[in-house]
Amino acid sequence: MAGDSGRSGSVYGSVAEPCTVVLFGASGDLAKRKVIPAMYDLAIHDGLGPRYAIVGFARTPMSEDAFRSALGEAAKSISEVGPIDPKQWDAFAANLHYCPGDYSNPEAYAHLAKRLVELESAKNIGGNRLFYLSTPPEVYPDIVDQLGRAGLSHPPSPKSWVRIIIEKPFGRDLASAKTLNQIVLNVFDEKQVYRIDHYLGKDTVQNLLVLRFGNGIFEPLWNRNYVDHVQITASETLGVERRGGFYETAGALRDMIQSHVLQLTSLVAVEPPASFDATAVRNEKLKVLQSIRPFDLEMVAQAVVRGQYSPGKLDGKPVPGYREEPNVNPASKTETFVAGKFRRAPHIVFREKDVEPNRLILNIQPDEGISVSFGAKRPGTEMSIGNVTMEFCYRESFGDVSRSAYATLLNDCVRGDATLFDRGDSVEAAWSLVDPILDVWSATRSANVPQYPSGSWGPRESDLLLERDGRHWYNP
Repeated sequence: MAGDSGRSGSVYGSVAEPCTVVLFGASGDLAKRKVIPAMYDLAIHDGLGPRYAIVGFARTPMSEDAFRSALGEAAKSISEVGPIDPKQWDAFAANLHYCPGDYSNPEAYAHLAKRLVELESAKNIGGNRLFYLSTPPEVYPDIVDQLGRAGLSHPPSPKSWVRIIIEKPFGRDLASAKTLNQIVLNVFDEKQVYRIDHYLGKDTVQNLLVLRFGNGIFEPLWNRNYVDHVQITASETLGVERRGGFYETAGALRDMIQSHVLQLTSLVAVEPPASFDATAVRNEKLKVLQSIRPFDLEMVAQAVVRGQYSPGKLDGKPVPGYREEPNVNPASKTETFVAGKFRRAPHIVFREKDVEPNRLILNIQPDEGISVSFGAKRPGTEMSIGNVTMEFCYRESFGDVSRSAYATLLNDCVRGDATLFDRGDSVEAAWSLVDPILDVWSATRSANVPQYPSGSWGPRESDLLLERDGRHWYNP
């Protein structure tokens, strides 16, 4: 199942070094739905290392066999990597271990440290360790502090490494993000910290850099002189469902804009880095965020729209509104929709009503691909222009490669490639843009939040946001 040390690579790139992964929150939903299936995918494709161990750490008391069985049942029903092969799973499961304990109990970490030494010795792993925080954010400080107190934040030998992956949300505003950064960096060096945003593991997102800087037909045009405007749309067909309690404390601005959307914004607008290493790429992404003018009260009123979905229909079937979802306040004003713009679009000299604009569209999911639309003359004697489209589909061109974003980023981490992970200063820069909007909304609690029917593309106010500049949303 796992490759031997003589192999030169895998479908994920170069083979990673042997390592032990400690998964905090191992009995939780995220671990079962995303992280463990991604590790299984890595393992069967030689992307986790020739020798490895995965140690689950959680509050739930259970035996190692029960832990393996629970993960196996979950993987069969919800894995993103396709059907689970029983023999491959059994080989993978033999490397799963469990260490129950409370996140704030020093004795639990002493036991964990002892268990790591035992496993590394038995499997000849060599001391490389990856700690993955797949827990509620409120316990991040406890885990980081206890790892430091137990001496687990430093490599056990000069030739080994220790890294930590921290899930979003990284803070809930600028102040809490700065506090969390301080806590983490008191224990770990920045180069050890991998703040994960799974959006950046998707092929089409990564292909932004290739599309721009690897193709001469795009890079010379990728600037404000030729690009009228950029739209980044993250839409979902599902409501918040079981996440009502979480969403009431977060909202779409914190959940989507501060992380996913601003990450994509920085990749779209990034200047060519001096080299394609992690430091150079992340430096240029940070410059994009720092160059965006912060919002003030007037800008929030004119350039940001929020909304909340009400009862509607999807595929002809009735669906509930946000306030009817479980664990949601019936009078809630939490936003499930946010639309915003960062600057006024420049004046376009030549614009005819019957000429569609050229469009370059990148579909991130579910149908990953790229399409380019442009004008062409219609058949006939008249000079009539019609819009045509050239499309590239990942699945059709490269086959149905079952690779999850989590697997890609996990492989990057165990290989020490931090390019697609957030740095502390970048997280704080993103919160600096979002905080003023949160402040305005907090100060206007009595204001109505526009409603839009479930299954629609959002409130009318979002359409007006672009129509004032003579543009409109592209809603496929």
